[in-house]
Amino acid sequence: EIRECCREVGDRRCRMNRRPSNSRQQSERKSQRRRRASFRLKLVVAASQPSVAQIFETLEYGPAPESSAVADKWLEDHGRSFGHFIDGQWVKPEGRSKYETVNPATGARLAQTLEGTAEDVDLAVGAAKKAFETWSKLPGHVRARHLYSIARHVQKHMRLLAVVESMDNGKPIRESRDADVPLVARHFYHHSGWAQLMDTEMAGWDPIGVIGAIVPWNFPLMLLTWKVCPALAMGNTVVLKPATYTRLSALLLAEICAEAGLPPGVFNVVTGKGAFGSKLADHPDVDKVAFTGSTEIGQKLRHSTAGSGKRLSLELGGKSPFVVFDSADLDSAVEGIVDAIWFNQGQVCSAGSRLVVQENIAERMIEKIKTRMSHLRVGDSLDKCVDIGAIVDPSQRRSIDDLVQKAKKEGAQVFQTCATMPSQGCFYPPTLITNVEPVSIVVQEEIFGPVLVVLTFRTPKEAIALANNTRYGLAASVWTENFNLGLEVALSIKPERAGSIATTFSTRRAALGDTGRVDSGETAARRGCTSM
Repeated sequence: EIRECCREVGDRRCRMNRRPSNSRQQSERKSQRRRRASFRLKLVVAASQPSVAQIFETLEYGPAPESSAVADKWLEDHGRSFGHFIDGQWVKPEGRSKYETVNPATGARLAQTLEGTAEDVDLAVGAAKKAFETWSKLPGHVRARHLYSIARHVQKHMRLLAVVESMDNGKPIRESRDADVPLVARHFYHHSGWAQLMDTEMAGWDPIGVIGAIVPWNFPLMLLTWKVCPALAMGNTVVLKPATYTRLSALLLAEICAEAGLPPGVFNVVTGKGAFGSKLADHPDVDKVAFTGSTEIGQKLRHSTAGSGKRLSLELGGKSPFVVFDSADLDSAVEGIVDAIWFNQGQVCSAGSRLVVQENIAERMIEKIKTRMSHLRVGDSLDKCVDIGAIVDPSQRRSIDDLVQKAKKEGAQVFQTCATMPSQGCFYPPTLITNVEPVSIVVQEEIFGPVLVVLTFRTPKEAIALANNTRYGLAASVWTENFNLGLEVALSIKPERAGSIATTFSTRRAALGDTGRVDSGETAARRGCTSM
């Protein structure tokens, strides 16, 4: 019927074009017929769409795709091929192998980046060392103006940064647009203030020199900022090595910094595989190494820098407990769990991946979680209606699934469900694992994926013992409406960032502590600045 209406409108327009008339009356009749035909077409199209009442009845989501045009244009402007960004310009040394960056949600090729060598590290560190001589001697308020300018330019390119981050990493566009990129701008604004206050609030503190920063792939842009902002604010220069899988947003930020007027050599980006980071950390002219990543790599960096005189700050893995008492508001706790473990596909070092729930409410709590899981939407990272995006790389997806399959072999019960699940792309469904022991591999090891494990307890003392039964120490949350109980348990849990009543997302207003096998230094805010 739609085709017939379209044909009728088209035929009439053709006849009007073939038989022009000077009669005003005949022209008006033709216009009326055309309007009626167009109106019929609109009615037919409207009838084929669900009504507002039907939408409210079913509450079904429709796709809300974000256009990738702005990111595609930036990639095409560079020929979808990137070198290092050193001394304020693009550098493409000859003879380097290339790495193909792909969109994990679609598998589409995004760009090629270089696999760096020791010579590239020498070039970048040399540029940073030379820039340090002038950058470190600038008055604090001058450095503050540079950081403020970068913040303004980040806001100017906010949409480009968000789309590139989601395409490169696989995270939902809502998270990169509403959380990651705004926080990047806020950090530059915040640390521009510390740069201006350095002479008064941190009198006697001197810049360290060249900072070698190594960041992971779960928050490529935001974690980069945690390293770069305090370093630049205190007069240091930076050579950054982004993660293997997610290099594009770091290169884009380096280009934005140059556009904002940051002097050449102050912020440099070199790309390469994981082992390439050790070349940067071991370079004799690097004065401090700031690393965020796995516990195993952190241990290797501690060994390799021991006795070298280099300063070292580490932010490593976690297996954070999410403790729920029977006095908690269970519906609120369920929403807290969704944010704690399925935010960013569970690829968060402080993810609440261990649910420790009181035994008398465990069954009811698990049923509520299963119901909530059935409404989670897994899909393309550029769809604004998606709750869970893609896993960053097939190798990481295999690692997650291997641990889940090991849990099954140990006798655990695995529940997986979601509202939508793409047939293609690097996706993994939200997963709930019950009937596990405190020594189970999925309880003890960091899965770094959308997987929640459940343990039960009877008394507060047992809850504290289960929460502390981990080699990690990073974050924790306690859910109860009994304020005294919440404070007592929160203070008894090892992680220094245990939050009573609700899960806390870190905005780096407080530095991380040195609890368990996690951290050995500060990353941002005042203590982050004094560590630089």
